Amino acid sequence: MLRQIPDSDELHPTGGTAGDFHRRSRFAWAVTGSGHYLTECMELAFRLPALDLFLSAAAEEVLPLYDYRIDALKARCRVFRDKTASSVPVGMLYDDIYHTVVVAPATSNTVAKCAFGISDTLPTNIFAQAGKLEIPGIVLACDTAPVVITKAPREWVELKPRNIELQNVERLRAIDHAVVVETPQALQEALQARLDELGLAWNTSSS
Repeated sequence: MLRQIPDSDELHPTGGTAGDFHRRSRFAWAVTGSGHYLTECMELAFRLPALDLFLSAAAEEVLPLYDYRIDALKARCRVFRDKTASSVPVGMLYDDIYHTVVVAPATSNTVAKCAFGISDTLPTNIFAQAGKLEIPGIVLACDTAPVVITKAPREWVELKPRNIELQNVERLRAIDHAVVVETPQALQEALQARLDELGLAWNTSSS
């Protein structure tokens, strides 16, 4: 039976301090509007202990296309949505709650914004604020190869990222406190390394 979680739309920052990593106990996982590797990312996310999801407006549109309903997600973890101009949920990073921020999958738009320090969506804002707090971040960038085969809701599609997208990925790699990965396998390995560092383990069940 799925555990019922209080509606996270009603939760707000409490004004805590930002410095004690030993008090931080949760993963903050931001989802953007990409369908590329979305299923693999969600499967990994639900294996993590103490997970909260942060959804962009585009993610809310895309997730149901891949059979992830928002109400069903809320039954599995806390879900924060991009409903305020100031991204109010981001303030929870200051409350000694999150030890790790994950952005996966990250669209080329999100990668570009993160690489250039633009934070005007919930995922980009949480990534930027995490960096300022020296909270480690992991980003699964979607457009990382000359040819990308991705699963659309109804079919497989071949995409050819432009040079600007590939350059933005390289620029993102230089951002402080961030690790950029290119595949679900690499994401799993980065998460495993982070779990080991924290002395944590994967959930044995994703339910």
